[in-house]
Amino acid sequence: MQQPINVLLVESEPEDLEGLRKSFAEMPGVQIELEWVSELATALQRLSAGGIDAVLLNPSLPDSDGIVSFERTNAFAPDVPIIVISDLDDAELAISTVRGGAQDFLERDEATPPVLARSIRYAIERHRLLSALRGLSLIDEVTNLYNRGGFADLGEQYVKLARRSDQAITLVHVDIDRFKTINDSLGHHVGDRALRKVAEILRVTFRRSDLIARLGGDDFAVLALEATGEDAKALVERLRRQVSDSNETSKEPYQLSISVGMARYDGEGRATLEDLLDQADKAMREEKAEKRRAVER
Repeated sequence: MQQPINVLLVESEPEDLEGLRKSFAEMPGVQIELEWVSELATALQRLSAGGIDAVLLNPSLPDSDGIVSFERTNAFAPDVPIIVISDLDDAELAISTVRGGAQDFLERDEATPPVLARSIRYAIERHRLLSALRGLSLIDEVTNLYNRGGFADLGEQYVKLARRSDQAITLVHVDIDRFKTINDSLGHHVGDRALRKVAEILRVTFRRSDLIARLGGDDFAVLALEATGEDAKALVERLRRQVSDSNETSKEPYQLSISVGMARYDGEGRATLEDLLDQADKAMREEKAEKRRAVER
């Protein structure tokens, strides 16, 4: 007999608690037992007792609000998957919670009983998989940015969120010009310093909610949600200024130079992260080729 899934609903005022319980009870193939608490303090107390398989969390609570509600719950019970349900269309909160480890983020209007049941089951399975793979790092050792694996995992969540909320997302692909020359002529230790400098510049240029990664070698990528075409261009110009400013104060025996390519998804269609990477990589390579042609003229 299938074991029931014990779910803790953390919500100040559920709209139809009994209706949700009834819907869960009538669903074939899954048995979901729902408990309800109205405050974060009570939720943490209940989690400490054990026996909860997943949490449905509305971050707007009487004793806590926003990202803090998620962070406290996640820190208190990291072994329990959390699904955030928000009354607000808040992309920043969505990105922050998913990046922080939430298994899903749903807006109130889309959180119907069938969607919730499916999200709960998927969240538990994903969380089990992530727990099993926790020993495999998603962080690049040289720059402390996400590596390609981390970018792929979180990037797909970003793209899904953009698609679901009809918001634009921009991918920026950055390549260090003449990086092989820096490595070969000055040594890999200097090359590593160049990689770390670019990572630092990217952190300063982009928002904390943007996904920044070193894909490998001298390739970096940034995935920014809610960036219009003009905003993305402004960010790239700011990135170039940061590189220029860094060169003016740098004591390194080289001048840092980058090539940049962009790709934008406006929320329509079925674009994937790989599609965006391919488009941005092509644009970056075209810029690099134009630089070479300019030198040859």
